[in-house]
Amino acid sequence: MRFAPAAAALSLCLAMTASISVAGDEAAPDPRAKALIAQGQALLAAGEPQQATDAFEAALAVDPGYTPIFIDLADAARQQGLQGKAIRYYREALERDPGNFAAISGEGAALVEKGALEKAKRNLAKLQSLCGDECPETVALQSTIARGVPPRLAVEGKGDGAASN
Repeated sequence: MRFAPAAAALSLCLAMTASISVAGDEAAPDPRAKALIAQGQALLAAGEPQQATDAFEAALAVDPGYTPIFIDLADAARQQGLQGKAIRYYREALERDPGNFAAISGEGAALVEKGALEKAKRNLAKLQSLCGDECPETVALQSTIARGVPPRLAVEGKGDGAASN
């Protein structure tokens, strides 16, 4: 009887630890979706963002619960110059997984490309607080912010006060 309180506390601790570790795991995608994702990533690397988007959308149809597909879709949209669409995909990934470093960094980079430096700096601050200054995603966003707004936006913004996109 004298071990009952200690045993109860230990079992409670183990149960909490197990539930936290299971909640943090990203399940593997459906094998068909995995093949489509690989195909899309190869097409994206080959400079074919529209075909990559088609493959990623097919993967999403096969496995709508696999969050990393949204990051791939966002990367393809950025490569097509569709930063607003990319930001929506990154935000969908963040709704599903608020601590996704790739989504936070990607959204920040898309914000810079869209001309929203202050919002991108907020993403950088969030990344620095979550994973530190040496985290690859933090370093990537820092370098994107350091490069600044793309020249075409800087020039367009000077003429009539409006930036397109």
